Amino acid sequence: MLLSKRPEMFLPDLWPAYFSSASGARLWDLDGTEYIDMSIMGVGANVLGYAHPKVDEAVRNSIGNGNLTTLNAPEEVALAEQLVDLHPWADMARFARTGGEANAVAIRIARAASGRDCVAICGYHGWHDWYLATNLPSGDGLDEHLLPGLDPAGVPQDLNGSTYPFRYNDFEDLLALVTEHNIGVIKMEVMRNHPPKNGFLKKVRNLANDRGIVLIFDECTSGFRQNYGGLHMQFGVAPDMAVFGKALGNGYAVTAVLGKREVMQAAQSTFISSTFWTERIGSVAALATLEVMENEAPWDGIVSAGQAITARWQEMAAQYQLPMTTSGIPSLTGFTFNSPHNLAYKTLITQQMLGKGFLASNVVYLSTAHTPEMIDAYFEALEPSFELIQECEQGRDVLAELNGPVCHSGFSRLN
Repeated sequence: MLLSKRPEMFLPDLWPAYFSSASGARLWDLDGTEYIDMSIMGVGANVLGYAHPKVDEAVRNSIGNGNLTTLNAPEEVALAEQLVDLHPWADMARFARTGGEANAVAIRIARAASGRDCVAICGYHGWHDWYLATNLPSGDGLDEHLLPGLDPAGVPQDLNGSTYPFRYNDFEDLLALVTEHNIGVIKMEVMRNHPPKNGFLKKVRNLANDRGIVLIFDECTSGFRQNYGGLHMQFGVAPDMAVFGKALGNGYAVTAVLGKREVMQAAQSTFISSTFWTERIGSVAALATLEVMENEAPWDGIVSAGQAITARWQEMAAQYQLPMTTSGIPSLTGFTFNSPHNLAYKTLITQQMLGKGFLASNVVYLSTAHTPEMIDAYFEALEPSFELIQECEQGRDVLAELNGPVCHSGFSRLN
C-alpha cells in the first residue's frame, strides 16, 4: 500500500516485506529473523526508535479511557497549544492523520485564503489530485520530484494548469511561474538533498509577501529531525503555513497543519472534516513524543551520527576509488554511485547486507536507537560490498552477482 515499502524498491523477490515485532533499531520478520534497520526506519517516522517505551506507555494508558467518542479529546487542544508555542509565527492548528491529507488540507485553506487556484510546488507532497495534476497533460511535471513518467490516471483533466513545479534553489524559475500564472500558493519542502543557496528561502518569502501568495513549508519529513520544531527555524524564514508529520508521533498516525490566523480562518469558509482526525491516540502519542524530545534533545545525537556516517561513506568510496555523491540532511543521509550501474550496485548492497542481518540500501534514516556499536557493525559489514563494487567497475559483471532483479528507481526530487 505504500510505495516506499515495496520490496521492489529494495531487493525484488528477496526483501522480507513484513515484520512481526520491532524495538529500538531492531525488527524481526515473520520467520523470526532479526535485523538491524540501517535503512528508512519506518519511512522516517520513528526518530525515537521503534516501540519507544514512554510513547507506548502514554498510548496504552489513554486506551483505557476511550479513544474516539461523541465528544472531543482535550489532548488535541494541548497539542495545538504546544505546537503554536514552538512556532511563534503560527496562531492556529488543525490535525489530520496522514501526510497526504494534511497537505491537501493546507492547500484547501491556502487557496481559500488567497482566492486563487494555481499552486507552485517544489518537492514531494503526497498522492492527492491537486499534486498529481502537475503531470497533466504531458506526464513529466513530477519527473524530478517523484517518479519519472508517473501517470496521473484518475486525476481530472480539468485540473490541468492548476499546479506548476519549480526547481529548488532556482529563484528565477519560481519568479517566471509567478509572473506567467496566477499563483496563489507556493508549497515547498524547506530542504531535501541540498541546503538553500544565495538566500533562496528568504527570496521566496519576500516574493510571497510582494504578490500576496500564501507560502507553505511541507515539513512532514524534515520537522523534528534536526531541531525541536520545523527545519525552517534553522534558516530564520517563517512561512504562512507549515505541515508536520512522520516524526511528530514516532510511528503513531498524527499530522498537523499550522498557520497564521489570517490564513487559517479561511478554513471556516470551506468544508474540511473527518471523523478519525479527532481520535485520541494520535494526539497522545504526539504529546509524549514532544515531551521525550524536549527532555532528551535527540537531534543532537542523530545529526552528529548522520554527519559521521556520511563522512565514512565518502572515505570508503575514496578508498575503493568509487565516484560517489552524498546528499540529504544529516539525519536523513544517502549516497549515489556516479555510475550507470548505480541501481544494480544499490541492489547488491541490499542483498549482501541482508545476509549479514541488516536492512540497508543507500540511505540511512537515523534514530536515537542507533548506537555507535550498531553503526560500526554496519560499516564492517558494508565494506566488502564496496570492494566488490570496485571489482565490478573494473569489469566484473554486477548482474551475475545478484540473486534476483535490479531494484526500482525509487524517488527522485528536484532538491
